[in-house]
Amino acid sequence: MELVREPENGNEDRTVVASRVEFADSPLERARGLMFRSVPADYALVFDFPEVRRRGIHTLFVPDTIGVCWLVAGSVERIERMRPFRGFGFARADRVVELPAGGADGLSVGDRLVLEDRADDGPGAGRCFDNRQG
Repeated sequence: MELVREPENGNEDRTVVASRVEFADSPLERARGLMFRSVPADYALVFDFPEVRRRGIHTLFVPDTIGVCWLVAGSVERIERMRPFRGFGFARADRVVELPAGGADGLSVGDRLVLEDRADDGPGAGRCFDNRQG
């Protein structure tokens, strides 16, 4: 599965943000996030929530700088670069995506982030986060 950027202005090409996508679905996975882990260059960790509300992200025990995107219905609402061991960020969102340092550099508020199955993932079409199926 890949995380793909669809630019808000429609004048730019779609780009792959991450080719390795993991979901933090369980309470333990959400609590741990990227703590104690190094982040590969082509990786995204997605936190999917049932409703829009204020979501906090921290980098305590996260060894590397990360990029964080807060989304509402698949649309980027906020982007922040967070330093290791001392960053805290908050925004309203129903999804949060953590990326390696520089992974969010090409993104802009208003862009959409879409999940797409790769050819080697088997059958399936692109799915926006708000349409993600179990």
